[in-house]
Formats: sequence, structure tokens, C-alpha cells
Amino acid sequence: MRLFIFFTIFIAINTAQSQILTERERSNVVDMVLDDRFNNLLPKLMDREGFDMWVLISREYNEDPVLKTMLPATWLNARRRTILVFYRNKENNIIEKLAVARYNVGKNIDSAWDKEKQPNQWKALVEIISKRDPKKIGINYSKDFGILDGIVKTDYEEFLKVLPQEYKSRVTSAEKLAIAWIETRTPQELEIYKELVKITHNIIEEAFSTSVIQPGTTTTDDVVWWLRQKVTDMGLKTWFHPTVDIQRSSEVLQNHIVSFSDKSKDRIIKVGDLIHCDFGITYLRLNTDCQQHAYILKNNETSPPDFLVKAFAEGNQVQDIFTSNFETGKTGNEILLKSLEESKKKGLRPSIYTHPLGLYGHSAGTTIGMWDAQQGIKGTGDYPLYEDTVYAIELNTTVTLPEWKKDIRIMLEEAGFWTSSGFKYINERQTELITIPKRK
Repeated sequence: MRLFIFFTIFIAINTAQSQILTERERSNVVDMVLDDRFNNLLPKLMDREGFDMWVLISREYNEDPVLKTMLPATWLNARRRTILVFYRNKENNIIEKLAVARYNVGKNIDSAWDKEKQPNQWKALVEIISKRDPKKIGINYSKDFGILDGIVKTDYEEFLKVLPQEYKSRVTSAEKLAIAWIETRTPQELEIYKELVKITHNIIEEAFSTSVIQPGTTTTDDVVWWLRQKVTDMGLKTWFHPTVDIQRSSEVLQNHIVSFSDKSKDRIIKVGDLIHCDFGITYLRLNTDCQQHAYILKNNETSPPDFLVKAFAEGNQVQDIFTSNFETGKTGNEILLKSLEESKKKGLRPSIYTHPLGLYGHSAGTTIGMWDAQQGIKGTGDYPLYEDTVYAIELNTTVTLPEWKKDIRIMLEEAGFWTSSGFKYINERQTELITIPKRK
């Protein structure tokens, strides 16, 4: 029945362009997805990574980022000290989802603490552990992945202080299990993602149109704040402040530091400009991240100049080379270096800085380059590629334009997922420059 409700809602949101669910409908979808993840996905992940117990400890307003993704839709934060315990009995094919808390954590996680019988929350946790006698206990700490380093010093010390000596040697980092939980997308989530990316593309399409941009008057900051306001008016959120920037014939290409952190603001958009945006939304606990380009047509033009069309095609070419190197089990560093090598052999000048995308914008999983680390990333780049994961395919290529007597960058970013069937963009990708105004 719940699956039927989910697909009824999903069909409904696809019958109208970017129709946003009400808060109650969103709550139903979020909890339905969580139910599927807890009961069908989590047991598989615990088996894969060899954990029979996972303990997550957090306090209100200082939430472990992983635990926060496990809270039901009506819990906006943890309460007091929230302790979750997942116990996997593979032999009997069961998973227990327990909360060392005074109340159930939604419909999936049952309260397992009677404070009247055991006033001490830590001792109640120990009783749960001792009764189940797990062989491998995971807690959330990690050197390389910030999202997974969720247990704070106080809770870590209190936990080890009360834990019996025989169990201390069984406690280890749940890093790989936590990555798997954060990065793995279920079939339900992949369907939701299609709608998220569609909404993102639709907003950019409107932003890059004459309804928003009047050449000679509108500034880049005007478009940025239009994007922010549009998202707010739709009842959604952005997970980062958008950017809109300009490349034009009369200005030298800025270095990467300027491009990524110090973009000049409030510049008037003019005819003949190549403009670019970086924009993403958060909806139904998932995130998008997208970069697209538009060209401001001159009065006598009906399409972008051929040299810009060819330059844009080089960006797509780097994308194709890059995603063709995705292979389950390969590390991000391996994919990065092979893709850069192949691109350079074809005369391209690429830079690749792709990141996992999902429950967080810059999410957990393998990192495939950073703009200032094109030789690979120690730690996060050494993690392998797994299936059923989503990535922001983020990269650029530098192209020399004799017509402008300068270099430009084609900077692209689109959400794509990797499954057993291979790589696929979630909702296609930009293959042609948007033109302002639109002319056919």
C-alpha cells in the first residue's frame, strides 16, 4: 500500500511541470523511503561491510551527519542525547532498529530504554550490547570523510568508559558502512532524483531567458538573487549560494582561484557574453548540483558563433571520456588519472573535480579529483566506485579562441548515476548552448 501511495504521488508530480509536494506529502515520501532503506538496504550494507552492530550517538543541535539522515520527517533534529543501535543477525535474517531513548524514533526505530528500570542511558546501551553479544561494533569516526566523523569527543569517551572491557576490542570505525549508507541510492530515490534534476533544469532555463535577463541592464547578481528567490517561492532550498559569471572577448580568463572563490559580482550582462551558472537545490532530502552555459545573442545573430559551439562540444567530449572510465571497484584516483590522460591525448585541456551527490551536496563516496588537486586525492580518492550511486559530473576544459584572442573555460556539471547497467545522466545533460533570447 505504501509503495502504491509513493508512485501515486510521483505520478502526480509528473503530470504538471515541477509541481512541488505539500509538506505532508513530502513527509510521507521521506518516511516511505526511509522504511525501504532501513528494512531492505541496511541489512545488505551491514552484511557487505561485516558489521553486526552499528551504534550512532548524537545530541540535539549537534547531530552526527549520518544520524541526521536517519531521522523521520517529523524530527527536524535529534532530541536530548539520541542513541541509535542497529543489530544485524544474518543467520536469522533479521535487523533490529533500536533507540536508547524515551520514545520511538518514528515508525522504524523502537524505543529500547525504560528509564524507570535503568535510569542511566549509557548503562541501558551496554545492556543492549551485552544481550546481543556483537562481534563487530561500528561507531562513526573517520580521518578522511568529514560527514562520517560524527561522534563527538565527549560521547566517544563516555561510551568507552562504560563499555565492558571485552567489547572494547570489537569497536571500530564504521567508515565504510557509513559511506555505503550515505552514497547508495534505492530505486525509489533514483525515481525521485529524476524529478529533482528536472526541476533544477527548469529553473535554470527560466533564469537564462528574457523573462529574467535584459542585456545591458540585468547584472549577474540580479540573476543569482532571482535563483535564490525562485527556490524560496517554490518552497524549496538551495544547499549553496548560486553563482553566475561572465566570459567575454574583452577580458582575460581568470585563474582557478578567482573562478572558484572570488568571482566578481554585480556585472552587467551584455550581448555577446558567454554566461555560466552553478546552482543546486535540496528537496525530499536529496540534492542537485548543476552548471550550464548560455550565450547572449547579438542583434544580427540567430545562433551562437561556431567557435563557441565547437568549444562547448569539447566540454561534452571530456564528459564522454570521463564517464566511459567508470568501472565498479576502480578508485576515484584511478578514474581521474586515466580520464585526464586520455583527454590530453586528444588535444583537450581538462580539469576534473567530480564529487558524490545525494543526501548531501558534497557527499560521501569516492572523490574524483579536485580543481586544485589533479594528481588525485589521498584518502577519499582511494575509495572504490560502487554501483547505485550518484555523482555530480563536474569538470571543465580550457579552449583557445583565436576569434576572442584568449582562452575560455567550458565548465559543466550534471547529475549522473552509476548502476550495474553502466553510467547514465539522470535527466540528460546540456549539449547545446542556451541562447538569450531563444531563436529557432
